[in-house]
Amino acid sequence: DLKIKGSQSVVKVGTKVKNIRLCDGDHDIDCKIPNFGGMKLKSEFVKKV
Repeated sequence: DLKIKGSQSVVKVGTKVKNIRLCDGDHDIDCKIPNFGGMKLKSEFVKKV
């Protein structure tokens, strides 16, 4: 599970994301997680399936 800073929600392992975009900066990926909303992710926590 991935704990989210500033929220009590947790993203479970195997959660699929939509609207994936690559971006510059500290976080490499901009995406939307169903039932959570928009989020920026670091590529070290992401696995391509």
